[in-house]
Amino acid sequence: MTYNGLLTTFPREIRLFIAVFVVVLSIGFFTGLLFVKQTDSATPAGIEENYLGNEEDEGATVMKFKKGDREMLTIIHTHILSMSFIFFLLGGLVWITRFPKKWKLFLTIEPFLSVLLTFGGIYLMWKGMLWMKYVVIFSGTLMTLTFTFSAILVLLQCVKPNRE
Repeated sequence: MTYNGLLTTFPREIRLFIAVFVVVLSIGFFTGLLFVKQTDSATPAGIEENYLGNEEDEGATVMKFKKGDREMLTIIHTHILSMSFIFFLLGGLVWITRFPKKWKLFLTIEPFLSVLLTFGGIYLMWKGMLWMKYVVIFSGTLMTLTFTFSAILVLLQCVKPNRE
């Protein structure tokens, strides 16, 4: 079965449908990153403070408390499930673009590993492994770069199919 470049053979209307989906998906994804920035969770110290609280810091401008068991499980559960669907759908679209197979493999497998490392890392940091905040930063950044590259790849091939 030949699937490399299949996206570029789709009718214009289907490519438009896929492009609009990827744009809306991207808006949702990057809105989540705005939330991360809003909670000051884009730095190792900010991640730690967001989940473990800052009650001992008398000079804190915003008081934050350690997240409870139920709240942490809800955060981890919802993010792992939703991000799995996001990367499954986007990955399926990546596989039908015209692009080298090894790169497609990386772009479609890596995000699942990053989801596990990011949200598993948050959970382990919350449980006391404070060094996991660096793993969370690295894997979250890699996940974002992979999402961005994949979305651009799909969008470009929807807009300019370059049929051979």
